Amino acid sequence: MALTGDFLMQGVQMFLVLAVAPALTGLVRKIKARLLLHKGPSILQPYRDLARLMRKDVLLAHNASWLFRVAPYVIFAAIWIAAALTPTFATGLMFNWTADLVAIVALLALARFALALAGMDIGTPFGGLGSSREMMVSALAEPAMLMIVFSTALLAGTTQLSQIAAHLASQPFVLRASMGLALIALIIVSLAENARIPVDNPSTHLELTMIHEAMVLEYSGRHLALIEAAAALKLVFYFSLITCLFFPYGIATPPMGLAAQFLGMGLWLVKMTLLAALLAVGEVSVSKMRLFRVAEFLGGALVLGLIAMVLLFVSGKM
Repeated sequence: MALTGDFLMQGVQMFLVLAVAPALTGLVRKIKARLLLHKGPSILQPYRDLARLMRKDVLLAHNASWLFRVAPYVIFAAIWIAAALTPTFATGLMFNWTADLVAIVALLALARFALALAGMDIGTPFGGLGSSREMMVSALAEPAMLMIVFSTALLAGTTQLSQIAAHLASQPFVLRASMGLALIALIIVSLAENARIPVDNPSTHLELTMIHEAMVLEYSGRHLALIEAAAALKLVFYFSLITCLFFPYGIATPPMGLAAQFLGMGLWLVKMTLLAALLAVGEVSVSKMRLFRVAEFLGGALVLGLIAMVLLFVSGKM
């Protein structure tokens, strides 16, 4: 019975992140529209969009290779695994032992690599342009992400995400300069990785500035649905990572009962809602920066992550 319950709760987490992802994207759009004094689409509109795309036929260019066809499945699977392994409402679930932060960064890199290759596969100018810009962003975002990983690993003594969350949740709330710097760095990285303002604007297709959209212009049907679903899952992943590393309070830790797990699930949904609101407020408050300023923006995240790691390495407590 215990084994069945462990499988059940792990399955609940896997399908919870998948079910919440489109709603989170819809919530961000709705709040942004309200802040701009527009009615905005329904929060459920992303579900309708995905269902419509799944029903449509796939149109492929004549020179599209097998890579172009396989890439959406690889992207979706890699990001879904990363989001499903990140502790949301509970730690110590059956497959949480595989949720090593370095491995999760590698999964995200795999999805990014597949998307960049797919963007260049057909040979359109926009695809190559978007892929080159994506690689520029990743070359700066990945080192910053690794600095954040090492900072939290120094604090908890492990890179295993479930153990980090359990360790931080069991500690009294303490303001640490290093964790504050790491949080700011992670926010910057998450904005870049999710193609959000000020790095990219997900609601436009302006060829001079777009990054993510340029790589997926040739996709249609279920392939485009998988890529859009993966983008929504990526936002859930980064929100979950922020709450797991910096606001793990309320997360259920072993030994835990159903009441603690349902309470953790409710608190996780509240945290997701608050982060979605903050993202929407931030996007309507700032404008998109010029492309060549993105390097400075992500360079700041790298420096903040490095300072946080050095502080923790030298002091062990700050």
